[in-house]
Amino acid sequence: MSLHRVVTLLGPPQSPFELACASEVFGTVLPDLPSRYDFRICTEHPGALATTIGYTMLVEAGLEALEDADTVIVPGWQGYGTPVAPAVTGALRAAHRRGARVVAICTGAFVLAQAGLLDGRRATTHWRSTARLAAAFPQVRVDPDVLFVDHGDVATSAGTGAGIDLCLHLVRSDHGSAYAAQIARNMVLPPHREGSQLQYAARPAPARADESLAPLLEWAAARLETRLTIDRLAERAGLSSRTLTRRFTEQLGTSPGQWLLDRRLDAARELLEQTDLPVEAVAIRVGLASAVNLRRRFRAHLGTTPGAYRRTFGETGTRSQALPHRRARSPHLLIK
Repeated sequence: MSLHRVVTLLGPPQSPFELACASEVFGTVLPDLPSRYDFRICTEHPGALATTIGYTMLVEAGLEALEDADTVIVPGWQGYGTPVAPAVTGALRAAHRRGARVVAICTGAFVLAQAGLLDGRRATTHWRSTARLAAAFPQVRVDPDVLFVDHGDVATSAGTGAGIDLCLHLVRSDHGSAYAAQIARNMVLPPHREGSQLQYAARPAPARADESLAPLLEWAAARLETRLTIDRLAERAGLSSRTLTRRFTEQLGTSPGQWLLDRRLDAARELLEQTDLPVEAVAIRVGLASAVNLRRRFRAHLGTTPGAYRRTFGETGTRSQALPHRRARSPHLLIK
């Protein structure tokens, strides 16, 4: 299998953290995981590139590196209040025209907007900058609440942590849930957050240590095959159902029911990838009761069937080439 070429376009001064979000996911070589990506960096003017924390980095490749990229990432852009050089926007448009996936982390969305790649589309950026993005580019439908938006050929994320969520989501789209989970595990990250989750808690005050949902989430994730109602979760947590629902919204930006469904679908994806269990058995093991229900949920949330997903990402049978990661991807596979 040829490596998927990821080229990250940097601009001065570059934030090292946004760059690290992309490089940790796409550029780290793990001894127990086959490499699927080739990670490179480039900039408009090769040479010494200033960073936001006082040192310079040497970037040897120029914009020509984008010419053979499969994915182009713009990891934040500090000068997002000023015009982007025409050479940069032109290179991004050219990469997009020939089929490259173009991705923005945080304020990198301003660069994609200047290139015209977000016209008429939903997009997001860091919550501090969403109003500015909407005012500067009224043709972009800015969503201030979500973690990321993926259209298949173009994707944007909120702040830097959401950039990691988006990068892992792209890996799941390219190579399946189990492969992405191994990368996340190496980064010591919890289970992934969906793009539709809120950028920040509805209530800004942090939860007290004794209000953390972590023990309950761990308990529930180990019992997905059982009947886990909101009342049962609330009883386990020693809370009323209303209080539990409020804490889910505050801490996770989602409801208990949606969180459970997401975890069950994650578990089903891993079983479909790593085992030959019949679809009916997979459904029962993850708590979705029947193959009919699993197929319905898969179709609604992933735009495909369990069988088609297994043929694409399964490790035990013949793997198909890919679920296309660029414009040909089914729109139903995208975060709405």
